[in-house]
Amino acid sequence: MPPPVSDLRGAARLAARTVVGVTDIVEAAHATITRPVGRPRRTRGITGLVYRIVRAMTRGVARLLDRGLATVEPFVVPADAPPAAREALVAALNGAFGDALDADANPLATTTHLRHDGRPLDLGALPPSVAVPSDVLLVQVHGICMHDGQWGTAAHDPGAVLADALGATRLAVRYNSGRHVSENGRDVADLLDRAVTAWPVPVRRLVIVGHSMGGLVARSAFEAARAAGHDWPTRDVALVTLGTPHHGAPLERIGNAVDALLGATRWGAPYARLGQARSAGVTDLRFGSVHPDDWAERDRFERAPDARRHVPLPDNVTCYFVAATTGDGRGGVRDQTLGDGLVPLDSALGRHADPARTLTPHDRWTAPGLTHFDLLHRPEVTARLVGWLA
Repeated sequence: MPPPVSDLRGAARLAARTVVGVTDIVEAAHATITRPVGRPRRTRGITGLVYRIVRAMTRGVARLLDRGLATVEPFVVPADAPPAAREALVAALNGAFGDALDADANPLATTTHLRHDGRPLDLGALPPSVAVPSDVLLVQVHGICMHDGQWGTAAHDPGAVLADALGATRLAVRYNSGRHVSENGRDVADLLDRAVTAWPVPVRRLVIVGHSMGGLVARSAFEAARAAGHDWPTRDVALVTLGTPHHGAPLERIGNAVDALLGATRWGAPYARLGQARSAGVTDLRFGSVHPDDWAERDRFERAPDARRHVPLPDNVTCYFVAATTGDGRGGVRDQTLGDGLVPLDSALGRHADPARTLTPHDRWTAPGLTHFDLLHRPEVTARLVGWLA
């Protein structure tokens, strides 16, 4: 099945941005070699003209291609259900470069929306699959570089099991995980406000389950809802986070250190820009930032200590933290350095060396011998959530 025209337009724009970015890096490296003093970013004379022509031609071809595809797009019937591989690729691109896709209005950029049964949900005209809307809503929020269709497996669907145990209507949020966590949190807060207001029956209970970054987005949504005066957090609400880096993940901190190391020398500085192509969502994982003050008017690539604004758990919300570890879960070196392979044990459980930053949920649980992604489909994890919530 050929890709939708919108995908081709998005891919062309992304390819043009990539070519221009690589050209900038190559020119900066060239300038460093030819000019031994200072840190030049551009070459001069004929050489500089060549680089400018490459950039101009790349942008010009991209604009022509985009206009041509836009002309035929209205006459091409899109695929009703995109293949799973396409959805996974788009989700990964959004996680890695989603802020740039959003800034360029790229057709590949994901917009925040609710879904049910694998399809976008129109709150004004609920589908037949929501024949009897429940007064309990279960909302799942995926992690970075992922999408809502990646919860569970054919053998075990935790969302379906939990929704059945709660007597809930199961919904999911899909969002662009390359944007700042706080931007997505604001959008999710507004989305839940509209959903609860428009739901055909009064919503009695709301259960939110966030995996990985999804837990940070959910916490940010509560903070944004409080600031906006939304009503939905005042109901009977529970929040569960699965493998969420509440205090950050070491992989992004290593990336930040590499940026600083490369940027410290004139020879390495051009190549530091390669690493700085990563999205705002990725850099928010350095310390687990959930508030807009953490990045507003700051250089997100700056080598700096943890100075994020502390956001406590929301009042009157029952919170549960689940962590996984490839170790034995006793808090040893393997638990704290590797954790589930991406998130250390203490970060997922909300614990911090500074007691003022420690997050204390209603209950915590550690699943030994599991990886970060095992949390999405293992029956023992689902059983623990059912025991807590049902």
